[in-house]
Amino acid sequence: MQFQPKMTDIALTFATRQTADSQFTHWTISEEELIQRIIDGFPNMEKGYRNGVILIPINPEGFFSSIVQLNAGDSFHGELSARQEGEDPRKHFYVIGDKVPAHSVKVVLYNKEVLAENDENRSDAEWEIISVNSSPNEEDVPIPVDALIYNHLGLSGGTASNMTDEEFVIQLRKSVVFWEDKVMIKPS
Repeated sequence: MQFQPKMTDIALTFATRQTADSQFTHWTISEEELIQRIIDGFPNMEKGYRNGVILIPINPEGFFSSIVQLNAGDSFHGELSARQEGEDPRKHFYVIGDKVPAHSVKVVLYNKEVLAENDENRSDAEWEIISVNSSPNEEDVPIPVDALIYNHLGLSGGTASNMTDEEFVIQLRKSVVFWEDKVMIKPS
């Protein structure tokens, strides 16, 4: 029998940075509705990049994607900034624009044991919402190249991937192929 979480087993922690003004996916539904959709989606859970990390596909209604397809000659912006206090700054690239309704959404959850490895727990919940990832089309969105690298190499802000170098290269290839002509939107 598969684990079926309760509302108190899931905490919206890391994903609180995902607002309408951010360059990330955002949503217009309540926190309670988000967690209920995660609970409803648990039977369709997918394995993440390591044990203790899972992806839950959920209903995309009320979600907005910040991924845009680049074309030859397009200009975009960049900055060096920390994702959150206490992390080293890293490069971020984006275009200025408006987010679009999401076609698909997957919620990335980390188990409390994974977060405890680096003392990153922000709640007592069994699962913490690390990211809500959406796509403007049918494509699955792989973990961004820089996040994959920071995780695998154990750099500031990364969570150990526990992948072999061979597994890492397979995931890196998927990520590079997807992200080579895409970038996030930063709202105007």
